[in-house]
Amino acid sequence: MLFTLIFQGNLNVLQPVRGKERQYSCNECGESFNQHIILRAHQRIHSGEKPYCCDVCKKSFRKQSHLKTHQRIHSGKKPFCCDVCNKSFSQQSNMKNHQRIHSGEKPFCCDVCNKSFRKQSHLKTHKSIHSGKKPFCCDVCNKSFNQQSNLKNHQRIHSGEKPFCCDVCNKSFRKQSHLKTHKSIHSGKKPFCCDVCNKSFNQQSNLKNHQRIHSGEKPFCCDVCNKSFSQQSNLKTHQRIHSREKPYCCDVCNKSFSNQSSLKRDQITHTGEKPFFCNVCNKSFSQQSNLKTHQRIHSGEKPFCCVVCNKSFSWQSNLKKHQRIHSGEKPFCCDVCKKSFSDLSSLKKHQRIHSGEKPFCCDVCKKSLSHQSNH
Repeated sequence: MLFTLIFQGNLNVLQPVRGKERQYSCNECGESFNQHIILRAHQRIHSGEKPYCCDVCKKSFRKQSHLKTHQRIHSGKKPFCCDVCNKSFSQQSNMKNHQRIHSGEKPFCCDVCNKSFRKQSHLKTHKSIHSGKKPFCCDVCNKSFNQQSNLKNHQRIHSGEKPFCCDVCNKSFRKQSHLKTHKSIHSGKKPFCCDVCNKSFNQQSNLKNHQRIHSGEKPFCCDVCNKSFSQQSNLKTHQRIHSREKPYCCDVCNKSFSNQSSLKRDQITHTGEKPFFCNVCNKSFSQQSNLKTHQRIHSGEKPFCCVVCNKSFSWQSNLKKHQRIHSGEKPFCCDVCKKSFSDLSSLKKHQRIHSGEKPFCCDVCKKSLSHQSNH
């Protein structure tokens, strides 16, 4: 089809010859539109203009439709409802993304590795793995990120900012996703169920992580030492052993840590706080993980199973210790006589032969002993 080119100000207007609809072309990127108003909205991407302002929080937007969507945050309106679980959303696009959780649909496919994703934004994030581009750099520790949002989340580690607050208990979080996860504690909803042991979870990602206990899958591999992990977060924490990065610093003793959980454990030593209570015996713990481990004493749960002899254990550490019976591995070595042991506690007992240490005292005759079972 032939077009006549007409110049109108800063617009290049393409006039089709036989009375067909006009096309408006952006002089910045060349993209064409069939309506003048759509071109004007598009040009705001280049100019940065945001003429539509929220009268509640003064946040500005490029499109009037974006402002209307934003205003639902203040009004609380969620007109779009999932017909499977009745969850409501302020935007139709968010509802469509959500419905793919139920349908399992993943329409966005990576053209490099064919991995599929539920959201287009997840695909874009994934593609940076292949490109290796990390254009967003932290001005504190120089760590680089492939997304600006990841950089902002990271910078809150240094600033201590926690802008996302729970409206039930006022607990604050660094990431909005952490707040969403936390809120399920109050709602009690756990819609994702393990088909092996029937344990339920409030997030599908937590279910997937849990299922790897049963399958033994460890898809996340360290590129330095080839050690594998069932969770990506565990791999990231492990990689700091090699990089020696310790981004979490205690404001009381200035000690630095490679992971946030270690920092929290340290901070509790200063406060002496034990906020996690067993609902059976009322014993309190400084960490939720220690409480969960303790509760297996009451429940008798043994989720860690040996793949060789099928013996089960309440603690993963006991499973690892047991597996050395089959492998014959003895990684703990005495630096005096070079004798090796399968567990650290056996090595420590042995080392008292050389040191002469007798830390256990009989409360009847006051005799000192090197081992608790010697008397």
